[in-house]
Amino acid sequence: MAITDIKQFAHLTEADVEALGRELDNIRRDVEESRGVRDAQYIRRTIRLQRSLEIAGRLTLFASKYRPAWLAGTALLAISKMIENMELGHNVKHGQWDWMNDPEIHSTSWEWDQVGPSEQWRRAHNYSHHMYTNIVGMDDDIGFGILRMTRDEEWKPINLAQPIANLILAATFEWGIALHDLDKQRELMGVDPKERFSAPNKAFLGKVARQMSKDFVIYPALTGPAWKSTMTANLTANLARNLWAYAVIFCGHFPDGAEKFTVEHFENETHAEWYLRQMLGSANFNSGPVMAFMSGNLSFQIEHHLFPDLPSNRYAEISVRVRALCDKYDLPYTTGSLGKQYLLAFRTIHKLALPDRFLKRTAHDAPETSSEHRFAHLSETVSALRIDPITGQRRGLRSAMNDAKAALKEKKAEAKLALKVKKAEAKAALKEKKAQGSAALHEKKVQGQAALLEKKAQGQAALQEQRAKHERKRR
Repeated sequence: MAITDIKQFAHLTEADVEALGRELDNIRRDVEESRGVRDAQYIRRTIRLQRSLEIAGRLTLFASKYRPAWLAGTALLAISKMIENMELGHNVKHGQWDWMNDPEIHSTSWEWDQVGPSEQWRRAHNYSHHMYTNIVGMDDDIGFGILRMTRDEEWKPINLAQPIANLILAATFEWGIALHDLDKQRELMGVDPKERFSAPNKAFLGKVARQMSKDFVIYPALTGPAWKSTMTANLTANLARNLWAYAVIFCGHFPDGAEKFTVEHFENETHAEWYLRQMLGSANFNSGPVMAFMSGNLSFQIEHHLFPDLPSNRYAEISVRVRALCDKYDLPYTTGSLGKQYLLAFRTIHKLALPDRFLKRTAHDAPETSSEHRFAHLSETVSALRIDPITGQRRGLRSAMNDAKAALKEKKAEAKLALKVKKAEAKAALKEKKAQGSAALHEKKVQGQAALLEKKAQGQAALQEQRAKHERKRR
């Protein structure tokens, strides 16, 4: 089950949560007050880099009939699309650079290079997802409406197909996001989905027409005889961008440790508890400067969810302070390699495609779904916040999770030992039964041999007596 009492789950008192909230507010204030030339130069350099890569890729594709030129042009175009999608489109539309008051680099004017209208994404994502992050029934980004990613969602037979649906979503991620945002826009505006010529539908279809014309008509036509190879290059670059965006998003939202929450929790949520929900409901993946840049700095997903409108180039430095707060309040800082985080999400997709009766762990302590009841089977000292009497250090959620893992490991070891003992006992019993059977067979054999010898002796005795009688008669 999802988390209903976040303070109980986090092993924090109300005063602790409020103190944590104030410290996070201080981080926000420090970054806001220090924004300036360095940040503006960063985003403008990023825009120049992205446009230079796109121009270089487009020019190279004029010779795309030749394999090396096709590969080089496609690679340049794919990288430019990844940067535009992640570091520019996503982050600019979050309002991270609105403070510059540059009409070109502003959340209300930037239009990104994919099929969905930026404005529809901005409303669906910035409000619905970031306000209601991982609240089951309120955040439609949990599985994007086609994947079951928590046991709080009832299993349906259609979920058996989600391993295939996941592959389709990955390859067509921009379309999945665009359609998801269109549905949310119609919902927010109270528009009937069956109304074909509604404002959201017109905006969506207009953007699709412009995007398809650009990628598969205008640019291919400009390259003349190389139009076919240019079209395949554009298609491949879009596919690469979709797969990369999908991987980054899934690694930040669906690995183990990205917790889910109930509507009941949200009803009375404070600002500080909102911060805490973002920390517990998101996950990072390890990255160097290049990977962080290519992911739009969404390798720092925890920091992004805490401060979605702060400049993305600051997330690395913010992460140092957030990690320190996690240590101070004994909270988990969920991170791992890109491969590990995706494999955990991939396992959940396939695992929850099955009905719950095929799953071993309970809905309270499963890796992908847990709640404050996860620690109920442990001692009271583990289930509640502890203060080390010597160091004064909190021993809360992270320690409780470690204790729970240790308890589970011990339980598995005990079960394994019990099974081993049971097998040994069964083997000993079988051996004893075989020994008893062998002894009984030996005894029966001995008795048979004795009976045979006795019978033989009796026969010899009878024969001798007969001979003696015969001898007496002869005399």
